[in-house]
Amino acid sequence: MRMPIFRGAKRRWGITLSVLVLASLLLAACGEGAPSILNPAGPVAAKEAGLFWFILVVATIVFVVVEFILIWSIFRFRERPNSPTPRQIHGNDKIEVAWTIAPSIFLFAVLIGTIYTMFSLNQPTGNTLNVQVVGHQWWWEFDYENAHVTTADELVVPTNTIIHLDLKSDNVIHSFWVPQLTGKTDVIPGHDNTKWFEADTPNQKYLGECAELCGLEHANMRFYVITKTPDDFQTWLTGQQQAAQNSSDPNAQAGKALFMGQGGCVGCHGIVGVNLKSFSDPLAQKLIGPNLTHFGSRRTIAGAVLTWDPSSCVVQGTGSSAQIVNEQNCGLWQWLHDPQAVKPGNDMHIPQLTDNQIALLVAYLESLT
Repeated sequence: MRMPIFRGAKRRWGITLSVLVLASLLLAACGEGAPSILNPAGPVAAKEAGLFWFILVVATIVFVVVEFILIWSIFRFRERPNSPTPRQIHGNDKIEVAWTIAPSIFLFAVLIGTIYTMFSLNQPTGNTLNVQVVGHQWWWEFDYENAHVTTADELVVPTNTIIHLDLKSDNVIHSFWVPQLTGKTDVIPGHDNTKWFEADTPNQKYLGECAELCGLEHANMRFYVITKTPDDFQTWLTGQQQAAQNSSDPNAQAGKALFMGQGGCVGCHGIVGVNLKSFSDPLAQKLIGPNLTHFGSRRTIAGAVLTWDPSSCVVQGTGSSAQIVNEQNCGLWQWLHDPQAVKPGNDMHIPQLTDNQIALLVAYLESLT
């Protein structure tokens, strides 16, 4: 009988396609710079990673044993030429007992490992920093409860300190997650949750994100946890507790007047020393936008959709001639120019600003260090 001409080619293409499909599945979750639960940077994440590896080992053992028995049975009991019809039997009591007991042992092992990890994650006693975390659509607010300081999208913490978080939501269900530091915990309206974590290494920046579908910009509800040594953190905290600086720069002064007037910014944002008496001013609870008192010390805006840096947001000229050099490279200019284009559906609704007005606002916001 003649062999088909293209059988070999079809087989090679089939093998190649199978390899590509398996590779795509394997690498689907890989991304450059993406945080990983397998790269823990604190005791909570380390224990959770340990549980993952334990379950993976158990699952791998089960997979290997089952596949070995399956493949061995296929070859050992395959039909052969002239073989008689197999004898029909009802079952084998020993095998049925074995495949009931064996999975139970593995499941109990996973259960014990999970319960042990759960109890080991109870918050320990020690030096503790309390932070209230509020999930908004779509950004995170961090209120340092005992220090009377509020920030947005950047949670600055000291190392070797227990960080206790009170999780709240003023809208829909969110989920707080920092893969390298701690696991996911839901942030539910009307039902406050708590969690804790601890960071080992100072001067690091860990990406956090919302892990619960919460609306149009769910994927753009990211934040950063920034670690400092205890001394550096105390220095940072002392600076954050101060009222906003009143810059002598004429562009900053013009930007402040615009912030208070035509720009309409005070309708949503608070600045201590400008339209707020303190971080605990009752008016602050009514404002829907992030507190901007020390905005110039932060580099994250719009739920980490954009970052900015004074070196890329240089204001040239003064007064009515002030402009931003290379405005397309300035994340802050992009945000103020058209916030809905950057992050559709957000609550930032401002009048159309001219490039000059944006430059003045940028100068003012940069002065709020």
